[in-house]
Amino acid sequence: MHEEERRLSYFFLGLTLGVATGILLAPTSGGETRKFLRHKADEGTDFIKRQGKGLRDSASEYVEKGRTVISKQRDNLSEAIDAGKAAYREATSVGGI
Repeated sequence: MHEEERRLSYFFLGLTLGVATGILLAPTSGGETRKFLRHKADEGTDFIKRQGKGLRDSASEYVEKGRTVISKQRDNLSEAIDAGKAAYREATSVGGI
């Protein structure tokens, strides 16, 4: 997760530096610069949407894995309890005869 956060931070840092440099050194007119900035903002929005979807997908995978592990542990515990009950019944029936 830290890697994703670091990448996102670097993305915004790069975007900010790129925009600032582009505005300062732009040999284009104001209209062209605004069009360029809109295009870059759209690219940034798309990037964030893709990252968000990727994070949601990863979270869903981890939740599903967690559910599977819990289910297996619950089954193991249930089997252990049943085995303990059976052993107790056997021990008490043998000792009572």
